[in-house]
Amino acid sequence: TFLVISRHSPENCPSFNEKARKAQIEALSKLDKLLKKHGVKRIGAWTVRGGEHLNFTVFEAPSQEAFQKFGMEPEIRVLNAYNTNETKLVMTIEEAMKLPPLAK
Repeated sequence: TFLVISRHSPENCPSFNEKARKAQIEALSKLDKLLKKHGVKRIGAWTVRGGEHLNFTVFEAPSQEAFQKFGMEPEIRVLNAYNTNETKLVMTIEEAMKLPPLAK
């Protein structure tokens, strides 16, 4: 499971920037096809209102390689040109509790 934290500047917000809006519409129009191609599933996407320009998207992928290949698709790369992304490999609390403790 991958958590993608995306931020963009007010200048790159699709609400105000026509190029960013076109990139977002293009990527979203092909998203299902690209997800299927790489065996990736989008669990959900959330945004923080109030001018923070901050979004969270959760994906499940069969491997890190599959998720990386999905992210390298031209439509996704163009979309990401307007964002700064931080990707985290995450797990449920229950999964984490089954693992041995991390070194201190």
